[in-house]
Amino acid sequence: MKVSAKADYAVRAATELAAAQESGGLVRAETIATAQGIPQRFLENILSDLRHAGLVQSQRGAEGGHRLNRPAAEISVADIIRAVDGPLAAVRGERPESVTYAGPAEPLQRVWIAVRKSLRDVVEQVSLADLAGGTLPDSVNALADDPEAWTTR
Repeated sequence: MKVSAKADYAVRAATELAAAQESGGLVRAETIATAQGIPQRFLENILSDLRHAGLVQSQRGAEGGHRLNRPAAEISVADIIRAVDGPLAAVRGERPESVTYAGPAEPLQRVWIAVRKSLRDVVEQVSLADLAGGTLPDSVNALADDPEAWTTR
């Protein structure tokens, strides 16, 4: 599984909005871009994707900016990834349940479905509030604490 630069930037940008949600204020794109080291033109495209997905609101003008459209605790990392990249897992651009294999490779479809389920088990339970608050669910911390998680093979 690879996380695209766009998805990484989108989660980071949304986390900035989550951190600002407590104050109820709008956050300018320039502020997010500077805080997270995201190219501003790229960020504008990401914010547009998040608006189209109903996750972010924008307000134009001198006092304008962006804010989350719902409480940060109700927006998962999976929601953000889907908004900018589409489905969490794809095989040759198709959903795993849509691909079929013949002969000894037939069980491979189930492997891809299991990979998607494992990914969902993490990114659907981590909210923007978790990230902004610096606390992750215990199950996610347990996975990250496993020394095998840190190997690059």
